[in-house]
Amino acid sequence: MRLPQVAIIGRPNVGKSTLFNRISRTKKAVTAQEPGITRDSHIIRSDWAGVTFWLVDTGGFVPKSADQMEIAVKEQVLFAVESADVLIFLVDVETGITYIDLEIGDLLKRSEKPVFVAVNKVDNPEREWESGVFVNLGMGDPFPISALGGLGVGDLLDVVVKAFRFKPEATVPIEEGLKLAVVGRPNVGKSSLVNAILGQDRLIVTSTPGTTRDAIDTRVQYYGRPITLIDTAGLRKRSHIKESVEFFSTLRTEQALARCDVAVVLIDASDGLTQQDVRVLQQAVHRGAGVLLVVNKWDLVEKDHATFHQWEKEIQGKIPNLWYIPILSVSAKTRLRVFQVIERAETIARERQKRISTAELNDFMNEVTSQQPPPAVKGNDIKITYTTQADSVPPMIVFFSNFPDLIPLHYIRFLERRCRENFGFQGVPIRFSVKRK
Repeated sequence: MRLPQVAIIGRPNVGKSTLFNRISRTKKAVTAQEPGITRDSHIIRSDWAGVTFWLVDTGGFVPKSADQMEIAVKEQVLFAVESADVLIFLVDVETGITYIDLEIGDLLKRSEKPVFVAVNKVDNPEREWESGVFVNLGMGDPFPISALGGLGVGDLLDVVVKAFRFKPEATVPIEEGLKLAVVGRPNVGKSSLVNAILGQDRLIVTSTPGTTRDAIDTRVQYYGRPITLIDTAGLRKRSHIKESVEFFSTLRTEQALARCDVAVVLIDASDGLTQQDVRVLQQAVHRGAGVLLVVNKWDLVEKDHATFHQWEKEIQGKIPNLWYIPILSVSAKTRLRVFQVIERAETIARERQKRISTAELNDFMNEVTSQQPPPAVKGNDIKITYTTQADSVPPMIVFFSNFPDLIPLHYIRFLERRCRENFGFQGVPIRFSVKRK
């Protein structure tokens, strides 16, 4: 049985993301003192009184705005309203009823879905009395709450779960499958790529750089296989992050890298591989994710049969230590090869889980080190006596040596290359550790 869906709707800066965090018992939605922080809808599985449901946080709704961003947010909110089973209409006791509240109220009344008016920022008895004015919205008795402090939120949730028109199961296993994070610097087309894969505009896409500020999870089925797509805020150098919200968004992107199986690092074909792209790649590798480098906007490149190979050679020349990362060219706009992104990512995910038996690894490494032993350092004859794969996801290979501290880095790089040539691990960072025998 599908889970019911609860959407939080309201104008900018009434505390929707704070309420989302309170109900979901997370800090997944970005909150700050500036209006309009939440731009994309995002969703999380939550529960109350033994009932499980999807909780959706939406961007601040401005019905008649001509602003490009606010129009895009409006479309996302309308999608959330259409797909939700129950709506929480959040308003602000400090401002009273505004004209935007009235317009949103008229929209929600036409939805013919259960709507509960929650009056936020009610932190004392006087404000609780003031919340009564919102009965004039004509949507029933309002619920005074404090999303920040938690006051009244439980009473609100009690009526929300009772309003479900079908009885959801208390616990429904959700299979996330492959977790795929789409990362990159701002305005390279991350949301466009996710939309091209989904086949619908579930995420906001505009020409404004830095549109997506949160990591957005979307679950899909690909030939019956579950996949979680994580669209993330554009990564920037820390010194370039001036807004506090961009700082928190960058942290959430780093968290997305930490929890994904494979990171699709997207770059712009118009710009080539920039230093900022290289830093994104290095960050994904540092987090231990599988990595696929995807060149977007390939439709804008003048090309012949040799163009892609020239691109590969040029890119690998800039990242010689990351030569094992596969490269794919796509166009999110024309949907050229967008589904190969998933297929390549699934291959990388399998490689990331690969485990080589100790016997096979030792036999191979003994042959390699006998043909080209480690160089002597300071008159010490270095030997590698034993090798084992200590872990997977991501893989870790441990070498045991009589002088572990003296083995030079270039020799470890040599062993890594030979190991990859023999066992694969395409797109997968391998941890290497050298210990005393």
